[in-house]
Amino acid sequence: MQIAFLVAPEGVEQAELTDPWQAVLDSGDIPHLISTRSGRIRAFHHLDKADTFPVDHTVDSVDVADYGGLVLPGGVANPDALRMDEGAVAFVRRFFERGRPVAAICHAPWTLIEAGVVRGRTLTSWPSLRTDIRNAGGTWVDEQVQVCHAGDNTLITSRKPADLKAFCASFVSEFARAGRTA
Repeated sequence: MQIAFLVAPEGVEQAELTDPWQAVLDSGDIPHLISTRSGRIRAFHHLDKADTFPVDHTVDSVDVADYGGLVLPGGVANPDALRMDEGAVAFVRRFFERGRPVAAICHAPWTLIEAGVVRGRTLTSWPSLRTDIRNAGGTWVDEQVQVCHAGDNTLITSRKPADLKAFCASFVSEFARAGRTA
């Protein structure tokens, strides 16, 4: 199964990209790095520049139907840039419209809020998003991982890099379960 990782050209928290990426590889699935521009994206270790990674596809060149799930890594700048890009927001929304599972960590729920998919869902995030999630109609909880099954959708969320091990285990399991029922 192919798994989409959506990131902005700059600002993704490196560990929130590389740890889930490795978890997808370890599960036998195929990760694709998708961005709003072709070329390479720049990751960060908090506020310091880190490595660059090659983009596999741009949001306007892929079909959600080709992916079994979506991972939204965090970092502050990454989801802030994505939520300002109409193509990225539409890409995220299409995963929910098609009933595909989505995993988001740290500040990534900002993009979910912009896509209008938070209402009626329970999720966690970096604590500073608590009010944003509530204002968007979601229920915020302070938990290491939150798995929310709402309608045809599964949303897996985590708070921060310290939660990555649990986040990866949860989303890999949920993506596999969704793949078996698809």
